[in-house]
Amino acid sequence: MNRRDFYFDLPDALIARYPLAERSASRLLCLSGSDGNVVHRQFRELPELIAPGDLLVFNQSRVMPARLFAQKISGGQVEILIERLPSATTALAHLRASKSPKPGSELILSDGTLLRMTARADALFVLEADEPWAGIMARAGEMPLPPYFQREAEASDNERYQTVYARDEGSVAAPTAGLHFDAGVLAGLKARGIETAFVTLHVGAGTFQPVRSDQLEDHIMHAEWLTVSAEVIAAVQAARARGGRVIAVGTTSVRALESMAWASRGIDPEQWRVGQSQQSATQSQSASAQLTTDKTTIAQQLKSFAGDTRLFITPGYDWQVIDAMVTNFHLPESTLLMLVSAMAGREAVLSAYAEAIAQNYRFFSYGDAMWVTGPDWHEQKAELPITRENS
Repeated sequence: MNRRDFYFDLPDALIARYPLAERSASRLLCLSGSDGNVVHRQFRELPELIAPGDLLVFNQSRVMPARLFAQKISGGQVEILIERLPSATTALAHLRASKSPKPGSELILSDGTLLRMTARADALFVLEADEPWAGIMARAGEMPLPPYFQREAEASDNERYQTVYARDEGSVAAPTAGLHFDAGVLAGLKARGIETAFVTLHVGAGTFQPVRSDQLEDHIMHAEWLTVSAEVIAAVQAARARGGRVIAVGTTSVRALESMAWASRGIDPEQWRVGQSQQSATQSQSASAQLTTDKTTIAQQLKSFAGDTRLFITPGYDWQVIDAMVTNFHLPESTLLMLVSAMAGREAVLSAYAEAIAQNYRFFSYGDAMWVTGPDWHEQKAELPITRENS
């Protein structure tokens, strides 16, 4: 496929650069993958679309205050964006400067902290400190807002650019589908008998990088670190056993669960390339188990996983775990838009985006949300009424 197949025009006025006063006050566009039908709702109504016995999986990664400002010993200014922390005192970072510092260079942060740039790691720079980076970022860092906000971080972003359930610090961008959830929505899910589970996928700055290759199979996907625990596996297996759906909150939860599923079956998600079907993956790698498309059978093969993934999900993808997702509206020609299109179909997704634009939905990280179901699920299950006892 061609990246231009995922282009759309977005008026600048629809980019949400600030959040609404209430998290769950966002709108919710509901897209059916079975027929492309679109329904407009409010996000706080989400529990009504999820049936008792379904499993909702969240990404509990927490955004680091990963943007810092430094000065070279020679006097030049440097902007630092931490990508990940290989150790407590070592950081892999993006640097923006008029001239890139060379290995051995020293940088001084705004609070006087001294850093050493010791090496290059592809496009990233290795920065060493004499104290843990967690403390340095807490003292001198700021929230790394997406570039399309076109504004500096403000004090209110420290709270609103985090999910209410964020726990494991390590992301440089928020898993934004989760930003809509507040105590009221979470209570509504619990009252309805909807199970929840939490994975961790640390979002990297690569999530904002455009697809530069015309053909999707030529795109090199950025790596992100994730962990899916044995408790999550048990929750997925229990949901399948009772006939429930597995629903991902955000594309990061999607990639975590799907990557774990391939790893469980002997296929390395770090090496996954776009266009590989289950059959070609079996031929190109020594998968230990015979592959099946039945999700109930797949669930019994799942194993906990921790590691990197480069999984690139595009239309035609063989879904292993996910039946539906909650997601935000994404950038044109982005890997995230391609992932959503794999769930509901490219034409249906772009048509829904056109409808959202016509209805003045708010786009991107602080924008409105979508509820997207796959084509192989009967929609009537999601429309079960809330009983008086559970309301």
